[in-house]
Amino acid sequence: MKYNYLARTQKGEIQTGAIEAPSESAAIETLQSHNLVVVAIELLEKKAFLSMNLKIFGRVSKKEVVIFCRQLSILVGSEVPVVQSLKSLAAQTSNRTFKEIIDHIASDVEGGTLLSKSFEKYPKVFSNFYVNLIRAGEAAGRLQASLEFLAEHLEKEYYLISKVQRAMYYPGFVLGAFVLIFIGMMIWVVPELTDFLEGFGVELPLITRIIIGISNFCVSFSWLIGLVAVGGGLGFWYFIKIPVGREIFDRIKLRLPILGNVLRQTYLAHFTKNLSTLIKGGLPIIQALEISGSVINNKVFQKIISKARDEVSRGSSISSVFEKETLIPPVVSQMIKTGEKTGRLDYILENLANFYTREVDNIVDNLSSLIEPILIVCLGAMVAVLMSAILLPIYSMSQSIGD
Repeated sequence: MKYNYLARTQKGEIQTGAIEAPSESAAIETLQSHNLVVVAIELLEKKAFLSMNLKIFGRVSKKEVVIFCRQLSILVGSEVPVVQSLKSLAAQTSNRTFKEIIDHIASDVEGGTLLSKSFEKYPKVFSNFYVNLIRAGEAAGRLQASLEFLAEHLEKEYYLISKVQRAMYYPGFVLGAFVLIFIGMMIWVVPELTDFLEGFGVELPLITRIIIGISNFCVSFSWLIGLVAVGGGLGFWYFIKIPVGREIFDRIKLRLPILGNVLRQTYLAHFTKNLSTLIKGGLPIIQALEISGSVINNKVFQKIISKARDEVSRGSSISSVFEKETLIPPVVSQMIKTGEKTGRLDYILENLANFYTREVDNIVDNLSSLIEPILIVCLGAMVAVLMSAILLPIYSMSQSIGD
């Protein structure tokens, strides 16, 4: 069992922390053997319900982890003890869930647990990549260097992923808003105009009849549309949760025009940077491949990297696997082969990561400048169709009256 304690040293200084012991009396005896005067002690399990609630309802964003890693790197680099650094960061963290996690990590480390072991308890916050890089730094006696290296890596990765996501948000928002407006017009606006137009008894243009037909369908079967939308959303969510469905979805994403190319290059930048970082951190190549593959958010790329890991474990090379994969550009396979032959694989991978990061930056920048005029033209065409369906019959009626 684990106990939180408050104690005084022989010099009268206050000390807090956590300790593993079979009972409260055993915990007190252990603390007293370290020349500590126990002031208060409590069983950590008393906070279990609170912790459970935090785990269920709380969420720690990637940005918060990136900031935490950078701040921890700075504090440890300034020769502030790890436990004190963690407690300082916990005190200034506004996210209750993350604050609770950091406090627990600080207590673990103060009780003698390795920092990497403490991080490992929270896989949803600290990835396998994060934990293993810290573990490598601890083993080599270079924790501060590992933290700084990790902070730089996470910042670059977060910047790249955020930039791609931001480029997708704008068109997604505009198209979503247009769909809602279109459905609203079909259900509430067009039926009013239909009664008005049909009251004149003139033949309506084809485009107007099509719009009225769509409107009648939306009004008569609005329940069916809602049911299909909800059912389709739930079905899609379930489909991408099962391994086969997720792999099919990930494969489709890679084949999409424009977006597929952006995703392929993003995954390549992510993979090469992660693998380079882990190799520089001192991890064996097989373990580095396993970890760098597991953090790629695409099942197709994960299978390719897993195949490379298996082949390397049998004495083959990474490049020999990549050469057979159509999703891996020939230049990547060739450069990795060069790195394997020269013993500078980490350097080659870092150059590849920088190259693909720049490529993604350029594509996203160009995409952002192209998306707006394309959306304006498409939305303008759709509005023109709706306006034509409404105005053409009115124009026809005015012509009839004039004649």
